[in-house]
Amino acid sequence: MFNFMSFIFPVFFILFFGMFIFIIIRNVKEWAHNNKQPIIPVDSTIISKRTNVSHHHHGDTHTTSSSTTYYVTFQFDNGERLELRVPGEQYGLMAEGDKGVLSFQGTRFISFERKITY
Repeated sequence: MFNFMSFIFPVFFILFFGMFIFIIIRNVKEWAHNNKQPIIPVDSTIISKRTNVSHHHHGDTHTTSSSTTYYVTFQFDNGERLELRVPGEQYGLMAEGDKGVLSFQGTRFISFERKITY
């Protein structure tokens, strides 16, 4: 008699392990690609901000945790837009409509120096 669990467990293990390896390889490739790119400073305006909150449930301890990822969309003087993931400390200092110099490297946020106008 065929035991379904003896078949399904190895399949799920292989799929899970494969996805884990795929994610690691993708992140290393993005990191390497960003490192090869020049740091580009460009005049820009912050046009939107958003967050992504992820909730994590830890089964054995019945606890939950959450993490927040912060994103800011910048618009360049030529009309081109770029959304970048930014650290929470920087996110809190930025406001929609702020103008300044964005520095980025590939898909990596480096800094945003606000231009103060009076």
